[in-house]
Amino acid sequence: VQLQAYGGGLVQAGGSLRLSCAASGSRFRINDMGWHRQAPGKQRELVAMIASGGTTTYADSVKGRFTISRDNARNTVYLQMNSLKPEDTAVYYCTGDYIHYSEHDVPVVGRSWGQGTQVTVSS
Repeated sequence: VQLQAYGGGLVQAGGSLRLSCAASGSRFRINDMGWHRQAPGKQRELVAMIASGGTTTYADSVKGRFTISRDNARNTVYLQMNSLKPEDTAVYYCTGDYIHYSEHDVPVVGRSWGQGTQVTVSS
């Protein structure tokens, strides 16, 4: 299962960006999808997660500013980021927890990571 992320860029503080990430492959089902980020010199951290049924989880630092959503038919997850701050500057990675069914219908579970997209917020 492969993930492809889109939508990063440069924005001024207070602005907005929308990230998207699509999963592709064959014979799979995606469960939880999410976004993580890693700023220079810092550890990677969870930003937001969304279950297949729509339950969401957010890091305290983004609550009220970011919204995660998904389109199950398209295996796509979105991250709407509003009121961006310079401290949101980071490489953002999408994740997808999947079940892949082999040729003989043997389920294999795992997590795929997207390639990362840079978000830079200028002050």
